[in-house]
Amino acid sequence: MNLRGYRVPNEPEINFIPLIDVLLVILIFLMVSTTYQRIRELQITLPEASAKQVENRIQEINVGVDSEGNYVVNGQIFRFSTAEDFAQLLRDAAGDTPDPIVVINADASATHQSVIRVMEAARFANIAHLTFATNEPIPR
Repeated sequence: MNLRGYRVPNEPEINFIPLIDVLLVILIFLMVSTTYQRIRELQITLPEASAKQVENRIQEINVGVDSEGNYVVNGQIFRFSTAEDFAQLLRDAAGDTPDPIVVINADASATHQSVIRVMEAARFANIAHLTFATNEPIPR
């Protein structure tokens, strides 16, 4: 005997509107709080390092790079045109030295591209040993 009568069973339904509202609030929060370019927040002062001075460096080629894009190779001023020309200049500076070392003395405000050009020219000249000159940090 059925005393309750005939009822249609309720189907559970999921309401998506509150879920969408919560997701939109999270999306807006993430968009407002995200930093897209973190590099602007960094205060970088280059180059400084503390290391022991190496005494016997006979086979080195000193390359200076300033902030205007001028290069000095063992006292000779050079304006960069192509990596092949600069590689020939490095080969001439190395002379008959079997395994020369290129010491890059880059200005702190020199662009990375100007330093990469020296590294690329050293690769074209088949010079595998590169090092960077730095200053001792000033005690504060």
